[in-house]
Amino acid sequence: MDIETLKRNAAEKAVEYVKDNMILGLGTGSTVKYALQKLAERIKKEKLKIIGIATSSSTSKLAKELGIPLSTLDEYENIDLTIDGADEIDENLNLIKGGGGALTREKIVASNSKKVIIIADETKITKKIGISASLPVEILPFGYKATMKKIKDLGCITRLREIIDNPYITDNGNYIVDCDFGGIDEPEELEVIINSIPGVVENGLFIDLATMAIIGSREGVKTLER
Repeated sequence: MDIETLKRNAAEKAVEYVKDNMILGLGTGSTVKYALQKLAERIKKEKLKIIGIATSSSTSKLAKELGIPLSTLDEYENIDLTIDGADEIDENLNLIKGGGGALTREKIVASNSKKVIIIADETKITKKIGISASLPVEILPFGYKATMKKIKDLGCITRLREIIDNPYITDNGNYIVDCDFGGIDEPEELEVIINSIPGVVENGLFIDLATMAIIGSREGVKTLER
């Protein structure tokens, strides 16, 4: 099976946890796309009533195209279930997220969710996060070089995320710095340290937020719980 099939298998399994009248957090990324497609199918076939809270403009656009009803976190502060992807997942369900650029909104939605299911293919599982995946950090454009220097001083290699030689702009109007730490030993501490730097909006370390990970593997779909 190819990677896309593994992603789809994990995503479709996660959608089985969706129940009628739920408020759903809708994550961002290539794996979430398959979850949205399956969710739309269930809405149509089962007359399922749900309300989605999108974590990005791209997710909002796709959800609308698929006929998934949407609202906002301001209208529905308590989310029953969020389904989202991840760039890396360790055995304790610590995550690196933000490859799709929506890390701040994803973290806000996840932190207001009763349950968070992470969907991914088996290549995203790691013994230590930060070895293969860069850690995205959303920063303000104002004084961004100074902010990047302070992040670099923590012992990482930093790169400003760009698209066609221009800074990548998040839905919040900010920049993203991708940071290579070569492995993160104390993710809980690093999350706090990075967020204490003036100019940092949020970072892609998601600690103690995921309640379950559903992993698409060549041996079948596996479930990890904290």
